[in-house]
Amino acid sequence: MHKPPPPLATGPFAGLELLSSAVILVDGKLVIRYINPGAENLFAISQRKLLGLPLNRLLGEPPGLGAALENALHTNWSYTGQDLTITRGDADPIRLDCTVSPVDTAGVRLLLEFRPIDAQLRVAREEQLLQQQQANRELIRNLAHEIKNPLGGIRGSAQLLQHELDDPQLREFTDVIIAEADRLQDLMNRLLSSHCMMRPAPLNIHDVLERVRRLILAEFPALNIRRDYDLSLPELTADREQLIQAILNIVRNAAQALEGHGEIRLRTRIARQVTLAKRRFKLALDLQVIDNGPGIPAEIRDKIFYPLVSGRDGGSGLGLSLAQSFIEQHQGMIDVDSRPGRTCFTILLPISDRA
Repeated sequence: MHKPPPPLATGPFAGLELLSSAVILVDGKLVIRYINPGAENLFAISQRKLLGLPLNRLLGEPPGLGAALENALHTNWSYTGQDLTITRGDADPIRLDCTVSPVDTAGVRLLLEFRPIDAQLRVAREEQLLQQQQANRELIRNLAHEIKNPLGGIRGSAQLLQHELDDPQLREFTDVIIAEADRLQDLMNRLLSSHCMMRPAPLNIHDVLERVRRLILAEFPALNIRRDYDLSLPELTADREQLIQAILNIVRNAAQALEGHGEIRLRTRIARQVTLAKRRFKLALDLQVIDNGPGIPAEIRDKIFYPLVSGRDGGSGLGLSLAQSFIEQHQGMIDVDSRPGRTCFTILLPISDRA
């Protein structure tokens, strides 16, 4: 029985463990000798399953790569391939840039470094969106402060006027003014609530999800909420109430899009070597809220996290904006991918090294 060579996690290649990019080492026969955690995360497979296998079992035969690897072995020249498409079974294709560097130590001949093109575009897009959203939220917060003061004056004046009116029909108009002023006051308070002080403490993310699940089922009893939990996840350090509110807003948004009938899936996994808020974390929580609803309208898809943007009649457009604010305060990230029949909100939250 073929026995795979031992992993090269120590010795001259120990530093590869710390790289954010995906690295694979192969010998002269293009047999895999080592993959780092970044490669395990990118290709969603463990080193233990790949050691001793031919490289094409993992990558297939992307055009030009096989010839380039053979050329690198024979000429000892480096090679850079751009926009390679890796197709693996039923999984979604991955678009990658690949750099091949000849080495000759510990039985290794080539070092392959992969960088996902989609990830690079996503990082650039995240930075641009983050700047836009921070400016947008600051504008909204300043407007909310400016609106609150005259709003109080309007409400107070309406109350004084109401006491001076004897005609019940006229007092109905002051009732409308007072009710609408209260509604706007509540809206302003919600716009400003995302800046309240955090109270972080260790918590189990699945306790938070179960709390959200019970609240949503009480409101939408006909929903089917499936749980797909990784119970081996370590504890997070987070503000429990903020996290409940953020996830509740996302799940309720999905339930409203489904009009109370359909399926929502809550999925948790571990993510490795993740960059969040320009910091690198060894471990992060990967939480997905997936529904089978109609999808987010194309015209608001890029603005869905902006305050006051809603795809639903009567919606305030604050739920997702507040969710994003709470997640960002935890140094996390939230993103969405939507098409008819499947909308997936993904939350990434860092897990401390001590955990």
